[in-house]
Amino acid sequence: MPRNPGLSVRLKLTLSYAGFLAVAGALLLAVVWGFILRYVPDNSQGLLGTSPNRYLLVRTFAPAAALAMCFLLVFGLVAGWILAGRMLAPLSRITAAARTAGNGSLSHRIRMEGRQDEFRELADTFDTMLGQLEAHVAEQRRFAANASHELRTPLAISQSLLDLARKDPARRNQDELFDRLHAVNTRSIALTEALLLLSRSDRGNLARESVDLSLIAEEAAENLLGLAEQRGITLDVTGAAARTSGSAELLLRMVTNLLQNAIVHNLPIAGTVTVHTETRHDTCLLRVENTGHPVPAELLPTLTEPFQRGTQRVRTDEHAGVGLGLAIVHSVVRAHDGTLDLVARPAGGLLVTVRLPGTP
Repeated sequence: MPRNPGLSVRLKLTLSYAGFLAVAGALLLAVVWGFILRYVPDNSQGLLGTSPNRYLLVRTFAPAAALAMCFLLVFGLVAGWILAGRMLAPLSRITAAARTAGNGSLSHRIRMEGRQDEFRELADTFDTMLGQLEAHVAEQRRFAANASHELRTPLAISQSLLDLARKDPARRNQDELFDRLHAVNTRSIALTEALLLLSRSDRGNLARESVDLSLIAEEAAENLLGLAEQRGITLDVTGAAARTSGSAELLLRMVTNLLQNAIVHNLPIAGTVTVHTETRHDTCLLRVENTGHPVPAELLPTLTEPFQRGTQRVRTDEHAGVGLGLAIVHSVVRAHDGTLDLVARPAGGLLVTVRLPGTP
């Protein structure tokens, strides 16, 4: 908002230094005047004499004291201006960096040298904030580009199918066309819903309630039991109650995504998925472990990024996914102040551990 012009901080510090120095000089002169001259005999009548007296000392001391006060005032202004400039130089660099960041350049860093003090701590904090902000903006731009690409693909497929049907309506199999359009439309809806859910969990404004992760895990396992049986996967839920505070809907989607990911990326025959919940040291633990093909270690950090699919993991056409399963899981865990750990099992498959703050 607009503000009226005022004195700069440097000028205020300069006036403060000069004022302090002038007050100190005045106090020193007052001490000299009050405690030394009072013991000198008064000779204000002009009597002859060579011994020191108050009248002579006052006449000679007053001009010198006034000159000294003027010198102290000028010296305080000049020295205060120089010292204030040197002390506020780091603040000027921080201000320039903030102005540069405000113009859209987030790659600039202050990197202030010198020993630790308040200004260096502020500069380091500002550099850290710029780094996090730059990473966040880059992530959002990458996410927007990937989302645009993913949404454009099914729309382009739908348009191609409709163009082919329009050009040669007699030779096209209408049932096949409808089936393919339905599949493409279903994928588009699933992708849109996943994007909305990811955006909602990223905002973090959750309606919190007490939730038992063991009940959430049982509900998710029951919903996916048909898919597991269809693929010959053994789905097992174990553990004890694990109460946390959060959104039951988002936590259910988190566990569902983990289980569906474990089922879809499992071994084709005789695979297993184990879900375990427990409370340990005021922390709720949810572990989802599945068999499957070996996962390269360099692939693990990318699995929670949006639209990143494990290229070494087998997926079938009917469950091709939209590349947001583990990204949504990571976002939901982060919105609930938890942590997500992915570990590749030596025998193949993944061990996913979710840690959330527990509640009594």
